[in-house]
Amino acid sequence: MRRQSIGVLIGIAGLFVAQTAAQEQGFRDLERRIEERTLPNGLKVILVPRTGAPVVSMVTYADVGSVDEEQNRTGLAHIFEHMAFKGTTTIGTTNAAAEAQALKKEDEAFLALRAERLRRPKPDPARLKQLESALESAKQEAARSVDVGRLGQILEQEGAADLNAFTSFDQTVYVYSLPSNKLELWAALEYDRFTNPVLREFYKEKDVIMEERRMTESQPTGRLLEDFLAVAYKGHMYRSYVIGHMSDLQGMRRSDADAWFRKYYGAKNLTAVVVGDVKPATAWPVLEKWLGRIPPGEKPGPVVTEEPPQRAEKRVIMEDPSQPFLVVGYHRPAITDPDARAYEALSGILAGGPSSRLYRALVKEKQVALDAGAIPSLGGDKYPGLFLFYAMPNRGRTNAECEAAVDAEIDRMMKAPVAPEELAGVKARAKMSLVSRLGDNLGLAQELATTENLRGNWRLLFRELDEIDRVTAADVQRVAQKTFLKSNRTVGLIETSRAGK
Repeated sequence: MRRQSIGVLIGIAGLFVAQTAAQEQGFRDLERRIEERTLPNGLKVILVPRTGAPVVSMVTYADVGSVDEEQNRTGLAHIFEHMAFKGTTTIGTTNAAAEAQALKKEDEAFLALRAERLRRPKPDPARLKQLESALESAKQEAARSVDVGRLGQILEQEGAADLNAFTSFDQTVYVYSLPSNKLELWAALEYDRFTNPVLREFYKEKDVIMEERRMTESQPTGRLLEDFLAVAYKGHMYRSYVIGHMSDLQGMRRSDADAWFRKYYGAKNLTAVVVGDVKPATAWPVLEKWLGRIPPGEKPGPVVTEEPPQRAEKRVIMEDPSQPFLVVGYHRPAITDPDARAYEALSGILAGGPSSRLYRALVKEKQVALDAGAIPSLGGDKYPGLFLFYAMPNRGRTNAECEAAVDAEIDRMMKAPVAPEELAGVKARAKMSLVSRLGDNLGLAQELATTENLRGNWRLLFRELDEIDRVTAADVQRVAQKTFLKSNRTVGLIETSRAGK
């Protein structure tokens, strides 16, 4: 049976290589068609003409995420992601002058409430109630001048699709697609929202985000991962959840978000990628006309704090009347490390689907887990991160059994090189994943923006197939041996055995 499985795997890998040879050549042809310019204000633009449907997909990548936050200011990156959809001095208001006055009163009401909340030894409950009522009244007054969702309405009317944004540890990204004859509309709107933003409905939106925070806290695995990260990292800001701490969110002022915008949303910290049915000769003048007018700002420096080497195993044990859960994280280098592809191969071997070692051993053979897997980089990639294992114990089985089974697979990986056919299968799947991600315009745009900012050059995206091919069994074993050390790991557990006692 094993020989038959290996034969099938080799056959699939060979078929994939044959099918993708033309696609690989197509990627190289695509790379030659890509154009890039750094505008006079410092904004990098990557333009990708791609024939097909009359659609163009755009990504605006801000090189800022929760890793750039600091104590008392967690959650700012995520808050500003929301603010970038609230409109500008001309979009989203029915009366700009009246709104400006109302926002000023709203800020004054919040600052009075914030001061009372921070009063020591404790705030006055009656005064708090009075100030909360005053803030609510100020919010209502400001809302009278707001044309809710106007930016979204404009885009919807013009045929926009895939309108979205996300914030992570390393980046904040804004994406959507439009008919190709609406490229100038996108460029004009991006210029406006990154030049003239109005942080309207700020305190209302904070309430929404704080509710998201409560939802995270209501999930046992969410609580575990938050505590796990705080223990795994001693100093680096990867230790802080992207959504921010509740007390920071509660105390956040509009002026904090405005300062965040001024520091991180200058043109020098932005990358725009346009992919689709565009002609460079007509597209470049439009992009330069609008995106070139965004204020340049200054490119913020990298995070200075480096995570110190871990000297001993750490454990987080959370007692909770819920499903037991296990996570094990090992510190690993950033995505720019020469061994980055070896880590991905290691993850594929251990946890690349139902045929992977972890799933086969823990779920199918030993039946100690309902699910098991690995994530090659938890959270951020820009700086050294975590290689994560996870397992959910089967009914009647324990975290300890799952941990022992994970350790056994790690030990096996460290002691014996992976078989050539197993590594070939992992490489084939990795290539297939890359082909899939680059197959549509929006996926390509996001990959180009991410590679440009995390690895320093978008062209490295087109070297990934070669980088995958160069990974050897010796590389995978060496990376496992240097990473999976007991002194380098943090273990997180949800235990139910003593819950409620």
